[in-house]
Amino acid sequence: MSLLIRQANVITMSEGSGSSPQTLDLRIDGQNIAAIGPNLEQIPGDEVIDGRDRLVTPGFINAHTHSWESIYKGRYDNMPLEAWQLYTYPPLGAPPRSPDFIRARSQLFALENLKSGVTTVVDDVLETPSLDFGQLEAVVDSYDEIGIRANVSGHVKNVPFLDTTPYVSEHLDRETIARAHGESLVTANEYLDFSEQAIRRFGGRGNGRINYMLAPSAPQRCTPELLTGAVALAGRYGIECHIHMLETKTQLVTGQEFYGMSLPQYMQSIDALSRNTTFAHGIWVTDEDIEILADHEVSISHNPISNLKLGSGILPWRKYQDAGVNLGLGTDGWSSSDTPRLLEVIKMASLLHKVTDSDTDRWPTVEETLRAGTINGARSAMLDRSIGSLEVGKRADLLIWDLKTLNFTPRQRLDHQLVYSENGSSLEYVMVDGRIVVDHGTLTTLDEQGIVDEFNGYLPEIHAWQDRTDQLNQVFHPAFAAMYETCRHAPSPINRWADMSDANAAGHRPASGIPSLVS
Repeated sequence: MSLLIRQANVITMSEGSGSSPQTLDLRIDGQNIAAIGPNLEQIPGDEVIDGRDRLVTPGFINAHTHSWESIYKGRYDNMPLEAWQLYTYPPLGAPPRSPDFIRARSQLFALENLKSGVTTVVDDVLETPSLDFGQLEAVVDSYDEIGIRANVSGHVKNVPFLDTTPYVSEHLDRETIARAHGESLVTANEYLDFSEQAIRRFGGRGNGRINYMLAPSAPQRCTPELLTGAVALAGRYGIECHIHMLETKTQLVTGQEFYGMSLPQYMQSIDALSRNTTFAHGIWVTDEDIEILADHEVSISHNPISNLKLGSGILPWRKYQDAGVNLGLGTDGWSSSDTPRLLEVIKMASLLHKVTDSDTDRWPTVEETLRAGTINGARSAMLDRSIGSLEVGKRADLLIWDLKTLNFTPRQRLDHQLVYSENGSSLEYVMVDGRIVVDHGTLTTLDEQGIVDEFNGYLPEIHAWQDRTDQLNQVFHPAFAAMYETCRHAPSPINRWADMSDANAAGHRPASGIPSLVS
């Protein structure tokens, strides 16, 4: 039996039509879009949805996120990335999590993504203190069962924690340094062997919805052998290799301090750039860096809400667009943005970059930001041949919006109202692989309240070990505060903060100025 959506307002995001709504019919047969066009003939047995007063769009692609951070939603504020990571990814004292806990956490994470119109997540899974097959399988099984599409990573760091950031160790005593260096690290070969097994074990799970991706954490956090090996392995299997890059000015300084060049230049020098590579963030790039990324067809996942909350800076949107670099959009994790709702990210990207340039011709267009949230995110995830736009032969991952709501009243340009006026309350149906997984706000695949209740059952345990690890890792905070001040005052050829004044000007806080989490 097929599904026919008749006379709907449709935004296809395909080449040629983009975000301009058209009145079309869509036939969905099984997992795929079988036909699109005006006045399709109804076939006996068709289930029909009246598309009048409805808008149909591709599902959103969350091109960079971390399900691990579900447990920290709403917990921290007013810390830059490197200090914030001391608590959300604690280097000391984090207990290993059981597969049962990870399953509950992953289902909660997928639930809120799906209910907000995200049909695909690029989940950069990092389990602290380490990741194993049992934990990874819990994530994969959860996503398979709930019905979301996902790239799921084996995130890895194999450089000692204190060796990934300049200036920190000089502010720590020998005992603290020794404790931090006591962590067990995998070799490049161990990670690549693990990943090859994971590709064979999990790739294509859920009729092709779930795939494994490589995820070296960042250039400064991984050995060159691991970086080049991961990029090569991803290329061999045609999957994504997902890497954090130049999220903060600290990382700009790190490239010069560690390698005598920018981090993109370093990645180019070790042959670790490819079409399969996505860099999360990419804020503190020079014009030369952007040219390098464009030449190697590297994608960028832009995370404006997370970047604003952590004070990381503002990505050079128009420079990337002018260079032809593919830009997707991500929420980042639940602790650095506190939401998986990609529609908020699309709106933020549409607004933020209007205040970085007075030339209105260089402001983002609605079509650009919708592309970033759909087809460009799919390209970043190496999935653009099957999802990201509404086209015949692609998988039926789509959203159906009610146009009779206040958000679309009065009706004007529907693509503009989707971006600037819609808050998610008009979303009627979420479909993944031709299956309705959310119907008028209710999950259809699993017991939604059961997911919430099961996760909440872990809260006493979660709060207890969060409080414990917060106290334990507070020992690093003064050193990271001092490092942050050194890096933010360091000379730089570029500035990605909205404050265009001299960073060394009077009135900036001294080295102790980052708020301490634990008194």
